[in-house]
Order: sequence, then C-alpha cells, then structure tokens
Amino acid sequence: MTLDALGWTPALEAAFRAHADAGLQPARIAVAYGATFRVVGVDRDELADVAGRLRHDARNRRDLPAVGDWVALKPTTIKGGRSTIHAVLPRKSVFSRKVAGEETIEQIVATNVDTAFLVTSLDRDFNLRRLERYLAMTWESGARPVILLNKADLDDQVASRRAETDRVALGVPVHVVSARANTGLDSLAPYLQTGQTIAMLGSSGVGKSALINRLLGEERLATREVRESDHRGRHTTTHRELVPLPGGALLIDTPGMRELQLWSADAGLTEAFDDIATIAANCYFGDCLHDTEPRCAVKAAVAEGALAADRLESFHKLQREQANLERRQDALAQQAEKKRVKAIHRSVRKHIQTKGNS
Repeated sequence: MTLDALGWTPALEAAFRAHADAGLQPARIAVAYGATFRVVGVDRDELADVAGRLRHDARNRRDLPAVGDWVALKPTTIKGGRSTIHAVLPRKSVFSRKVAGEETIEQIVATNVDTAFLVTSLDRDFNLRRLERYLAMTWESGARPVILLNKADLDDQVASRRAETDRVALGVPVHVVSARANTGLDSLAPYLQTGQTIAMLGSSGVGKSALINRLLGEERLATREVRESDHRGRHTTTHRELVPLPGGALLIDTPGMRELQLWSADAGLTEAFDDIATIAANCYFGDCLHDTEPRCAVKAAVAEGALAADRLESFHKLQREQANLERRQDALAQQAEKKRVKAIHRSVRKHIQTKGNS
C-alpha cells in the first residue's frame, strides 16, 4: 500500500522530516500485541518493538504507540528480527477512556480516526444514555461521529427509535442498517473513501463484527449471537486492529465495551449536550449548575417539556463522573510528583555522600 492509501497527509510529511534525516521510515500501527506491534507501510508488514529511549522518556501510556498511530521506524537488518519504533508522530485525533474497574488509568482505544461509526442495536439493548457517552468521547477525540442503528430487521419500532436518537444526536448523521439483512449499508459509502480511517465502536452484541464482514465482503471476523435472556453479547473481537477495506478506507475494529467511562471529556460533553448549553445561555447566573439555583433556564425547559428530564440527569451524571475522575487524577499526579522529588533528593544525597567519601 502507498502511504497516501494508509492515511498519510502533508501535516505528517512535515512532522516526519527530522526523522527522515535520521534515516528512519514512516509506518502505521496496525495491531498492538502488548509491548509488540504489527506495523504496515510501503512494502512493509512486520513486527516492531518500542525503542528503549522512547519507553524511558514516555511520561505515561499516551506517549507510547497505539493502534492507528504513525511512527518513525528503524527497519531491522537482521533476518527474522524486529524493527524498532523511535517516535510517535503527532495525532489528529485520540480516542481514550478510563480502564474498566477501579484503577485511574487512561486507555488509548484508537488514534488518527477521521470518522467514528457508533454502533447501537435496535433490540432490547438500545440505550440512549450509553449513546450519549459514546458521542461525548467521540467529540472529545477530534473525530466526527456517525451513528449506525443496526439490527433494523429485528425491530418494529424503527421510526420511533430513529426519532429518539435524532433528539440526542443533535445533527449527527444517523443511518438505519442491518448487517444480517444487508440493508442500509450503501449509505455509508461517502465515509469510506481512500485514505480515510474509520473506527467501529459499540458495546458487545451490537453487531460490529457482522457489519465489518459486510464492509469487507467476506466472513473474515467471527460473530456470535447475543444471549436471549438479556440481549447482551460476548466479546468477539479481542484486540484492536487496522483493517483495509475493499473501497480504500481503513477500519479500526475494537472489542465491545461493556463499560465506558470517559477519561477527559469537557469539550466532548459540551458538544454532546449542546442543547443544554444553548438553553443555559439564558440562565440568570452565569455559573449556573442547573441544580438548586433560582431562575435556571434549563430547569424551566424541563418543567415546560422542552427538555427531557432524563437527558438533564444524564448530563449531571457524566459531569459528576468527570469531576470525581479529575479529583482522582489530581491526587495521583500529586503522589507521582512527591515520588519524583523524593527520588531527586535521594540522588542528591547519594551524590554528596559519594563525593565526601572520595
């Protein structure tokens, strides 16, 4: 594949010049296998490891390669050996979330995505509140969201579900599709242009693998039926992978997310809940929290039926999660800084003692 077909841009070309002078070559991360990566480029499809210097200088996981990244690569000269990744080029978009569970750690889902297909299913797992989370994450990432309402063949309320989605999507394109019946997929063609990168995101059981198989034109990915008891699926995809599509676009398949906790989404929340932000401009207090404050335009809109009460509650819930996460992030940053200062003091004392003994 050519670099252009892999999504290479003039901005990347400019950012890579210094690395080219150092004899490095551009490549893109296709798969992450823990600390090892599969990279693709011009006449290149191979395994690569991160250079020790890059790993040492990384402040956190965000500084290390992720699926979708463009990297500066030193090819191996040893037969059967692995190339070495020396740098990660600037990203135009970053999808990240908090890892599942109690740990306060960022997980990079995908990078350099142009369009995110947010897949939800038109069955009992249809969930507007979850969709709002995906929209906030996508707007925060820098990519553009597109909603796919899958399994249209299993639902007799398509029109009403589509209308409900439109009310929270706020101008985001919505496409009703069915991977099983192979309907509605032609409408996705404008997003699948050569060099464009698409991320397929959604919870387990919404039919992402079936959709990808349709886009690929072959049954390459395994699919599983959802449980009849609760319409929940099991993870079919187990890792993120950059997959070329026949029409020239590139698609990043991601494992289903049972739990989506946002990492940083201030701008994403504002964009995803733009209707609330617009109404809030008429609140009496400029810093109104739309809670107990008097003369709140947002609460008035709920009382009048112009804004759904559950949408405002969803907004408040995500805000509370963000505030709690930020407090935990700040606490961890303070702990890390204390450890860093202590390490410096220990190093200085050791140097003074060594110098005094010499």
